[in-house]
Amino acid sequence: MKDIYDMPGHLARRFQQIAVAVFQAEVEQAGYDLTSVQYAALATVSLHKGIDQATLAGLIAHDRTTIGGVVDRLEQKGLILRRTSSRDRRARELDITDTGRMMLEKIEPYVERAQQLMLRGLSPGEAEQMLRLLRKAIAASNDLSRAPLKEAAAS
Repeated sequence: MKDIYDMPGHLARRFQQIAVAVFQAEVEQAGYDLTSVQYAALATVSLHKGIDQATLAGLIAHDRTTIGGVVDRLEQKGLILRRTSSRDRRARELDITDTGRMMLEKIEPYVERAQQLMLRGLSPGEAEQMLRLLRKAIAASNDLSRAPLKEAAAS
């Protein structure tokens, strides 16, 4: 039987636990209540004005059901606006508010610090190699995910 500490699934789960804990601690230190998924959604909305929820879900690799709750919480916090699409009455378009944009600016150094803490113990070259290998492994298995990452459409 293989040792669980040599299994990529176990190691990925442990790294995810660490990543979430580090992100949460840094954002709380900045004085904000924002999860890593909410951050990913908010940052993506800030880059894609008028994005719909389904596209947002694809761009951050989350299922459509989960993204609805994430958007609800961001809207309740006054960080995004949600409105019915003029092109498709069933779709909801999202925009970041000024409050959301200010929050992103203020927490950016804390988010960056969290990324550095997650990779502590690695040299800069090792950190880049780890990220490159993670991207490669994820891309090769993206189709196996319950919520595959979808590329942004060219504008």
